[in-house]
Amino acid sequence: MASMTLKNVSKIYPGGSRGVDHLNIDIADGEFIVLVGPSGCGKSTTMRLIAGLEEVSSGELFIDGKDVTKIEPGKRDLAMVFQSYALYPHMSVRNNMAYGLKNQRMPKAQINERIAEAAKILKLEEFLDRLPAHLSGGQRQRVAMGRALVRKPKAFLLDEPLSNLDTKLRTHMRAEIKSLHQRLATTFIYVTHDQVEAMSLADRIVVMNEGRVEQIGTPDDIYDRPASKFVAEFIGAPPMNVLPGGLFGQHAPYAAFRPEHGVISHGHGHGLNGHLELVEHLGAESLLHVVLESGDTCIIKKERSAALPEINRAIS
Repeated sequence: MASMTLKNVSKIYPGGSRGVDHLNIDIADGEFIVLVGPSGCGKSTTMRLIAGLEEVSSGELFIDGKDVTKIEPGKRDLAMVFQSYALYPHMSVRNNMAYGLKNQRMPKAQINERIAEAAKILKLEEFLDRLPAHLSGGQRQRVAMGRALVRKPKAFLLDEPLSNLDTKLRTHMRAEIKSLHQRLATTFIYVTHDQVEAMSLADRIVVMNEGRVEQIGTPDDIYDRPASKFVAEFIGAPPMNVLPGGLFGQHAPYAAFRPEHGVISHGHGHGLNGHLELVEHLGAESLLHVVLESGDTCIIKKERSAALPEINRAIS
């Protein structure tokens, strides 16, 4: 297990563009940290800097209190899992998992012991002699996890590992990763653009935008108390409604509420007046798209059993 600290870490590319800018992040030993944000926000760059796959332009990176800013990747004792699995297609599951250990000249008996242990944890025992081509996407992802697991690293770095899976399998694998972290109690750093993954997996979330940290906090902190307009609109499905503060008689530039906190009444009332433009039926709930008299739009979330107004009917 490992604690980590990024202290004023920046990555500047030739030409002056910044991949990340003055990052300050503390990661506790055994913590599950998720880096989340839109494409190009710097989350994968941050992970590559931690792994040593890219050089830090300025700032310092510490693992267990030791400055590793200039230390090569192989000496950081970190295991990385990519979205593409990166399995050797001509090798069996067993040999894929053993490959790195053989390169370390680990005794064969110890290699077999570690493979058996990882296969049991990841439910891969019956697939050890199969080639990757004969496995499902979820099974291949578990093999990639297994190859990292047998190394018993200080920390796991997972770069969008579920992005190539379908929705059902992603949900299943998300639960498996969460369970694996709880069992191992090892530091996990996980990169995703999917805020649902971030909310469900993380002990704490690092929300990133344009190479900077917007907010660090628990899922509840991020959801209930977003630190910026960007965080409010990025976290949540659907996102928080952010409207001009003047609509609510406020002097602040913005006022906001979550879709599940909106209440609709028929006709004009004391709230914000508008009309219902669209209803999305999602099974257990419905999303009501409302156009306000001001021209602004908002989304209201209602349970399936709730009575819904007619399209284009005046509401408040």
